[in-house]
Amino acid sequence: MTLAEMKVGASGRITAVGGEGALRLRLLDMGLIPRTAVKVMKIAPMGDPIEIRIRGYELTIRKEDAARIEVSPD
Repeated sequence: MTLAEMKVGASGRITAVGGEGALRLRLLDMGLIPRTAVKVMKIAPMGDPIEIRIRGYELTIRKEDAARIEVSPD
């Protein structure tokens, strides 16, 4: 399952971060690394962007980027 497929209130752990080059490095720099707990807080009315809670702070990412992050649900 990807982060983009999760519903509001769902939580899980990141298992893999996809993408290539600068995009993957940017995601990793924001704290989206494997074995990190993540919870979906809000989804915009049109479905993009998605607000998640990770490492004690809220982060808003595009649905396109969230689709590159594999998550195992809790």
